[in-house]
Amino acid sequence: MENAGNHLLNYKYIFECSNGFQKIFEVKIHKDTLLLENPPAENLPEWTKLKNFKCPNCPLNESEHEYCPVAINLNRIIFFFQDVPSFQKVKITVVSPERNYVKSADVQTGVSSLLGLTMASSGCPIVGKLKSLVKFHLPFATIEETEIKIFSMYLLYQYFIMKKGEEPDWEMKKLNELYNDIMILNKNVAEKIAEVENKDASINAVVVLNNFADSVTFGLDMDALEHLEKLFV
Repeated sequence: MENAGNHLLNYKYIFECSNGFQKIFEVKIHKDTLLLENPPAENLPEWTKLKNFKCPNCPLNESEHEYCPVAINLNRIIFFFQDVPSFQKVKITVVSPERNYVKSADVQTGVSSLLGLTMASSGCPIVGKLKSLVKFHLPFATIEETEIKIFSMYLLYQYFIMKKGEEPDWEMKKLNELYNDIMILNKNVAEKIAEVENKDASINAVVVLNNFADSVTFGLDMDALEHLEKLFV
């Protein structure tokens, strides 16, 4: 019988303080769906319900979805980091299926990377449009690395659309629309978390994520991709 674990992508985020204190956060994602393997939805706080956490551009129906898929996972992360200041310096090790990553940084840098992974694989219909990136998760990615990954994956997707006889979006206009939607989502998430959370690690991490989204849309809006074009000439 095949091991059920073979159907999962396993990521482990290890936060180590200089005093020896350590926190480990594990993420398990189904390989076929690229969706999180979530624990049973038990004893979730009221704020995680879709009616309380819903983004202005969310297409989900409250009668069909009691809880917001992003909020469910945010609740787990907030609870996990509730006793850790966001700017505390730590050693962050990410154990991934293919290799390990190590970085000395503040907590919010690790939480930001963790949020990017869990939000894309949460089942949210907005940020879930980026779930193809989950399989190639790159912790601590720079803005330029993020741009290359997103533009490359999006254009590859357009190739598959063309192969089906449909109209591809070579000018990436719909990608711009997607990232505008993601910025609306991130803004809502940060505001909702601020209402329920005193510690700021997760809030600051959402701000970092939003900056990345803003960078990509800025590049598209201003047609300022020359810094990437020079890599190919």
